[in-house]
Amino acid sequence: MASNLAPIPELYVSYESAQKLKVEAGNLISHDLTPRQICDLELLMNGGFNPLKGFLTEEDYNSVVETMRTKDGALWPMPITLDVSEKFAETVEPGQDIALRDQEGVILATMTVTDKWVPNKAREAEKVFGADDSAHPAVNYLHNQAGNVYLGGPVTGIQQPVHYDFRARRDTPNELRAYFRKMGWRKIVAFQTRNPLHRAHQELTFRAAKEAQANLLIHPVVGMTKPGDVDHFTRVRCYEAVLDKYPSSTTHLSLLNLAMRMAGPREALWHAIIRKNHGLTHFIVGRDHAGPGNNSQGKDFYGPYDAQELVRQHQEEVGIEMVDFKHMVYVQEKAQYYPIDEVPENSTVLNISGTELRRRLAEGLEIPEWFSFPEVVKELRRTKPPRAKQGFTVFFTGFSGSGKSTIANALMVKLMEMGGRPVTLLDGDIVRKNLSSELGFSKEHRDLNIRRIGYVASEITKNGGIAICAPIAPYATTRRAVREDVESFGAFIEVHVATSIEECEKRDRKGLYKLAREGKIKEFTGISDPYDVPESPELRVETEGTDVDNCAHQVILKLEQMGLIAG
Repeated sequence: MASNLAPIPELYVSYESAQKLKVEAGNLISHDLTPRQICDLELLMNGGFNPLKGFLTEEDYNSVVETMRTKDGALWPMPITLDVSEKFAETVEPGQDIALRDQEGVILATMTVTDKWVPNKAREAEKVFGADDSAHPAVNYLHNQAGNVYLGGPVTGIQQPVHYDFRARRDTPNELRAYFRKMGWRKIVAFQTRNPLHRAHQELTFRAAKEAQANLLIHPVVGMTKPGDVDHFTRVRCYEAVLDKYPSSTTHLSLLNLAMRMAGPREALWHAIIRKNHGLTHFIVGRDHAGPGNNSQGKDFYGPYDAQELVRQHQEEVGIEMVDFKHMVYVQEKAQYYPIDEVPENSTVLNISGTELRRRLAEGLEIPEWFSFPEVVKELRRTKPPRAKQGFTVFFTGFSGSGKSTIANALMVKLMEMGGRPVTLLDGDIVRKNLSSELGFSKEHRDLNIRRIGYVASEITKNGGIAICAPIAPYATTRRAVREDVESFGAFIEVHVATSIEECEKRDRKGLYKLAREGKIKEFTGISDPYDVPESPELRVETEGTDVDNCAHQVILKLEQMGLIAG
């Protein structure tokens, strides 16, 4: 049997052993996995991360970070680590078994902890992602969301995570290999994507399969992708709408529950190894494959062809053939797509960028049929109605006494006067009373309070309402996390109420600044605790010498300019 069709090892025990192990695991210390860790565990258990047998040990982790290989020399470019809090790490010692549970408390696996260490995250960011720059979503995750301690050790699989959506479309590596055997497919090219498919993608994938004389597997990522991406439910409906545009029995759609890191070249190589494990023989690598966009200096994190270069260097060792992603453009005179380097001379080339597509969707403008399939556009419009009908969040931030609440109240009244969408005010004091009455004012508790506000605002936004938030929100990393929560569902407008600390002290009706100066209130923003001034908010308002009505009107004008309310 061809090596790509033979079964590969999994980490699951038999059904009978799993029932016994589940009972025993009920008495072990438990770790509740994060969504990213659940994605990693699933691919460890089903062989998608072969040859890994568990979360990396300290030695393997250091080797992978520095050399893209485990300590025994196996090519592996991405650290797969179980990050936990310091508090949880104190309860565990090497040699101990722990139970790994999903977010509902279901035991998925046990793990024998062999290693416990505090990693050098700055070094990990530098080597794996190319820079210790928090503009990179994975670096931001590493420093601001991941636990500070790593645990390593082998995993014993009890059951796979449960997915209630698109069950027939989810295949393990061995299920895909069995499908290829059954269909008699010998050469199969994989197309990795985290975006909806438009006509250019259909042309590209069809050509790639034809050139390689292979069948095609559309293999989109439905785990965690980049913040702001189209949700996987919408994308899968789009993929299903496009399937019948391919010759019948030549193409298969399967979903990959992978948590992407957007690590460019290393990510592309990692994707290639994962696809090899799923039985693929060819893999399409795109221009700026898995690139996260711009760094803090406004430049791309990776060169456009760095990913292709790295995969090309290692394709023989991986055992998969790379197919160059050709940039396809529409030639008006020929009424068809061509690779950009094969366009006939003096032709009119038509193209719509991702930014332009988002603009057209946001403003309800026409999307031409040469660009995308009507079925795909219909699905996108269902999820993303025109901006003036979407929910959004206005997030005021500034010192205590800066005027946030007063402007927020005025804005709420103006928006309610306009009508059309429900408006909710999440003011600092209101939230403290109803959502966070048990919290104090330590950094940890203030962060938690803001994250709660962000969660509620994201739910309001998702359901087409308007959330107006007016906390102090002093920390940039927390505001960014709230932005990411909200932007999954709609627009986030950060408004910095830029009143000086001196003016705030003058206005201080509650006498809080006086108490803070006397040391009677600890960790008070602007006095004994820092305030990270927003670098690029959507709007900055000055309240000194400006009345409230004018400030609220500035926000209304910004919302009109962004197309969120009708002018």
